[in-house]
Amino acid sequence: MNTLTEELKVKIIDILNLSDLSPENFDENDRLVGGSLGIDSIDVLEMVVMVEKDYGVVINSQEVGEKIFSSLASLAEYIKENTPGSQS
Repeated sequence: MNTLTEELKVKIIDILNLSDLSPENFDENDRLVGGSLGIDSIDVLEMVVMVEKDYGVVINSQEVGEKIFSSLASLAEYIKENTPGSQS
């Protein structure tokens, strides 16, 4: 999952224009939404679109979204477990 986590760091920094953050300084256990990154509901929508487009993983409820977007680690775990064709 380390490769997926590193890939997600780069994608999130890119789509959310977090130019002052580098992947090396992006702690996978820090809060995504409501944390120090300043991610808001519009940013969450952008991340949902990226996850669905790039990984084929659908996030179809607010409760699921709140849980998996709590940290980068939880997002990576959810993608790993729910990617079509995965052997989880």
